Amino acid sequence: MTTATHASVLDAPAARAARIALVGDRSPNVTAHTRIPLLLDSLAAQDHLALDPYWISTEDAEDPDAVRGFDAVWVLPGSPYRSEAGALTAIRTARESGTPFLGTCGGFQHTLLEYARNVCGLTGVAHAENDPGADDFLIAPLACSLVGHEGTVTIAPGSLAESVVGARTSIERYHCSYGPAAHLDTLREHGLRFTGEDEEGRPRIAELPGHPFFLVTLFQPELGGDGSRPHPIVRALARAAVHHAGVPA
Repeated sequence: MTTATHASVLDAPAARAARIALVGDRSPNVTAHTRIPLLLDSLAAQDHLALDPYWISTEDAEDPDAVRGFDAVWVLPGSPYRSEAGALTAIRTARESGTPFLGTCGGFQHTLLEYARNVCGLTGVAHAENDPGADDFLIAPLACSLVGHEGTVTIAPGSLAESVVGARTSIERYHCSYGPAAHLDTLREHGLRFTGEDEEGRPRIAELPGHPFFLVTLFQPELGGDGSRPHPIVRALARAAVHHAGVPA
């Protein structure tokens, strides 16, 4: 049985709340992990969204049923994860079941890895942080670390990302040292769409057309602002979860 813990107690009837699986190895040392519960509380209080978030460790997420039945899945920053397999299983379940999904930072990286292996047939690709001795890196060290970096992201017109952010450009914050390195054309050919790029044209947002809500970012929207108002991407995930649950927003 999956072990899960409440992220917070929100002022919303549990029976009507949208259940959000927060997949990651919770740590007080990861800024995103301390911010996200506060952002979800804010959405409940300010936007009147009934949300019921649960933390699920990547080790528990190895069970294919760990995130099944949730109204949204968010694979969080904080890699290297204790279980790469667990993160990939949670992503695959959300992708195949049509469950609203968000992946940020490490969640972005592992979503590309899951898609490459299970959709594109690139079974040998690896994440350099998890398997530094591999021969074929889909995710590799960035030439310049983005830890603490802020930069402009240009968003593709007509994309889910544009409809969510409400603009063609956005200044976003990063905290990562790894990013996509190869096989991007193969990912595109198999249906994944890169809809946001940095100043040098490198992919920073991806989404899956035809899925109810499937969005991943190398940047961390949960770090935007002072934490008092959720980033539009975080709000969009919450609204997608409420819609999935059939709860009036």
